This record gives sequence, structure tokens and C-alpha cells, in this order.
Amino acid sequence: MTEPAVALHEVRFAYRGSANVLDIPALHIARGERLFLHGPSGSGKTTLLGLIAGVLAPTSGRVQVLGTDLGALGSAQRDRFRAAHIGYVFQMFNLIPYLSVRENITLPVRLSSARRERLAGTDADREAARLAAGLEIDGLLDAPTAALSVGQQQRVAVARALMGAPELIVCDEPTSALDSDRRERFLELLFDSVQNAGSTLVFVSHDLALATRFGRTVALTQVNRSSSVVAA
Repeated sequence: MTEPAVALHEVRFAYRGSANVLDIPALHIARGERLFLHGPSGSGKTTLLGLIAGVLAPTSGRVQVLGTDLGALGSAQRDRFRAAHIGYVFQMFNLIPYLSVRENITLPVRLSSARRERLAGTDADREAARLAAGLEIDGLLDAPTAALSVGQQQRVAVARALMGAPELIVCDEPTSALDSDRRERFLELLFDSVQNAGSTLVFVSHDLALATRFGRTVALTQVNRSSSVVAA
């Protein structure tokens, strides 16, 4: 049996001084799967993505990603693992304001030799331009990110996550600031990029209308035994 891309076993997570936000007995995501994850505000969706990406460490239990037990890694090791293997579209984007759009998009391949090697000889600036064109921000490549609208910043964050064909892509509400036409073009680029790279996709959204585009849909309330409600 092929090892899953993501495997959670008896995972619990609580912020300091609070009850468990997540209490997940088991969650497996197959390699190459396109998973749509949904749930009400406060159900722990962003927290779960943080655990899968190694931004957070579980209070207990095991989070295994691409065959690596993230609990066995220190914080700096998790950061390096994420840089090499995971494209993360953060809900708040986490762009670097003093860098240009081009520099933000190419940041993953400058930080990780693994992501750089997966460009297979393609120039990083050329790949950034290709991704930017698909998201209709190619005219902004030399602009400072601090000057962009929220929707434009969101598209820069998406292009950065796709850069260097990471094996796992996690997206936290990546279409929330896009109109319907741009949302469709974005999904086409995302799915094409995932398919070409053989990547696994974990996509969080409140928009259940998007669920039919994915191979599997999971409601977090069905896999999370915790009844705590916190900001997620």
C-alpha cells in the first residue's frame, strides 16, 4: 500500500490555557489526492492546516507528512521541511512587504534547493511570469507588494505557493478575494499545476459550491471530536 501524503493519528491541539481545538482520531490524505475541507468559522480549519504544514506542533498524537513524522522535528527543521516540500497559501498571505511581486513569488526557490531543482532547468523569473500570467498579475511583477490590493496580494501568495512544484499544497481560503471569473481561472491553474507536479492538494474554503471540483470532501466537524469553538 502506498504511504499517504498526510496521516494524522490521535492528534490533539490546544492553545495555551484553552480546551482542545482539535481532537482528530484519524485523517489520511492519499498522495495525489485533491481534498476539499470545509467547516464553520471556529471549527479549527486553519489550525489543522498549521499542523499539516508544521507551523504548529500537536499537543499530542502524530502528524506524518510525506513520510516524515513532524513531531520528531524541531521548529527550525519543520521550517526547512515546509520550505522544501509544502506550498502554503496562508489566510493572511504572509507576503514580505519590502520585496517586489517577482521576488515574493520566487522566494521558495531561493530558499530551497529542492524547490529549485524541481524547476528542471526553467529560469525562476520565467516560471514566476508564467504563474503570474495565469493569475492575471503579470503586469505587477516589479511592483512592491505593499502597494497591491487585497485580491492582488492573494494571487501573489498563490503563485508563491505553486513555485517549484511542491509535493503538497495547502490552501487556506485562497479564492475569498476573487471574483467568479478569476476564481475559475485560478482553479484551472491550480489543478493543472497540481496534476503536472503530481502534488497533493488540501484546500480549505467556506464556499461549498467549489466542492464538486475536488476528488473528496471532508467536513472538519465530522473528523474533529472537539466541541471547542475558537477563532480559526
